[in-house]
Amino acid sequence: MRLLRLFKIARVASRYGLDQMILEHEPSGRLMRLAALLQFWRFFTGQLKEPRAVRLRQALEALGPIFVKFGQILSTRRDLLPQDIADELAKLQDQVPPFSSDLAVAELERVYRKPVDEVFASFTREPVASASVAQVHFATLRAEDGGHEVAVKILRPGIVPVITHDIGLLRVAASLLEKLWSDGKRLKPLEVVAEFEKYLNDELDLMREAANCSLLHRNFKNSALLLVPEVYWDWCDHSVMVMQRMYGTPIGQVDALRAQGVDLPALSRNGVEIFFTQVFRDGFFHADMHPGNIFVTPTGQYVALDFGIVGTLTDIDKHYLAHNFLAFFNRDYKRVAEVHVESGWAPAETRIDEFEASIRAVCEPFFDRPLKEISFGRVLLRLFQTSRRFNVEIQPQLVLLQKTLLNIEGLGRQLDPDLDLWSTAKPFLERWMSEQVGWRGLLNNLKREAPQWATSLPALPRLVHQALARDDGAALRAQLALIQLEQVRQRRLLTVGVLVLAGLFGTMILRLI
Repeated sequence: MRLLRLFKIARVASRYGLDQMILEHEPSGRLMRLAALLQFWRFFTGQLKEPRAVRLRQALEALGPIFVKFGQILSTRRDLLPQDIADELAKLQDQVPPFSSDLAVAELERVYRKPVDEVFASFTREPVASASVAQVHFATLRAEDGGHEVAVKILRPGIVPVITHDIGLLRVAASLLEKLWSDGKRLKPLEVVAEFEKYLNDELDLMREAANCSLLHRNFKNSALLLVPEVYWDWCDHSVMVMQRMYGTPIGQVDALRAQGVDLPALSRNGVEIFFTQVFRDGFFHADMHPGNIFVTPTGQYVALDFGIVGTLTDIDKHYLAHNFLAFFNRDYKRVAEVHVESGWAPAETRIDEFEASIRAVCEPFFDRPLKEISFGRVLLRLFQTSRRFNVEIQPQLVLLQKTLLNIEGLGRQLDPDLDLWSTAKPFLERWMSEQVGWRGLLNNLKREAPQWATSLPALPRLVHQALARDDGAALRAQLALIQLEQVRQRRLLTVGVLVLAGLFGTMILRLI
């Protein structure tokens, strides 16, 4: 079976001239040149007339849904791919025939251990959406369960062994690529396949997707900008996800939105605010924001769908990202270089002046154009590419962020060609930085630290006693030094906190007077 599948891959690769793509970068490869000579007829039949990126996309489509999804994930690694290939792979769409309704019903009855008609008041046999991993049906819960209209996502039966099989073949192909292509090691194909496998494993567990949906729903509960479906946990399983049915118009249908009276410029600005709110307020963002996953209500609210791919950021990531973005806005390239080193994204021995000069060479051409014509995502892409010289390790979460930002920017400008992403985002970032670094940030930190102080301060005598009983000499002195430092730090924080509060009370009293 695997040999037959491998033969099909080789046949498709030959048909679309994928060997020629390697020869373009590796003209001295004897094995590849021999293979190309043995297939000389392709040059006469016109099989290779399309650009290389188009041929690669067509080859992945011919190989089936798992390879299409691999191409979709690969298109997000713009730090590794040439721009033409990344742009073409981004056009890949899951166009997979639905599996039979009988199989869908059988899977539901296996999970619920009773007939579907006893679970739902109604269940639509025809699927409303179908992709490589799962498909969606509409249903209604029984009256005693609330009678809610729901969307039922069902994992494609038998998909796990198919994915395992194709992932094995992708690993073989990646290993060959590393050996046959001198640039293969830099492109890290095996790491890309491993990343793809992780994404697929996440998508194969619909309980994980339901958890992602639930968290995003909680983060935007009562939001005027974004609607996220509610998850009905009692009907969820690793292969079935049941959530609130959402209504709206696909965001790509701009004429329909305009006919409904939706304010498109406001909608585009709201999309930017939603993105930066997810990133900087929550550190948790929907990372698959293509047009098929977004609806818009007649009142102009966004509706998010499909939560298989999400990104997360730590507080440290958010801090350095905000500093980076604001430094870009202010054209402070030295600060951009310093932030990369401070965050650990660039090696500590990096020459700041050289890195600054390279960043300036990337960014200055953009700033010579009107702000509304500047692509924020493209700037980040060029920076990723420039960073290779300085051995900057591109963080996976930042690649997802850059890919999502490109999606948001593309959607925003589709709605409003005059969208100025920079001026829309800058006030939000400045406000966020003020809340993190200014006096508001200090008060927030005091609130967060107070419970820890209440717990740790009474424990200090016990810790000293334990240190005395257990150790003497250097270890004891080290323990006492740490305790003293902690006491000094806490005293300073308390002093600053008291001063800030005193200042606030003083201001209030003066106003009353």
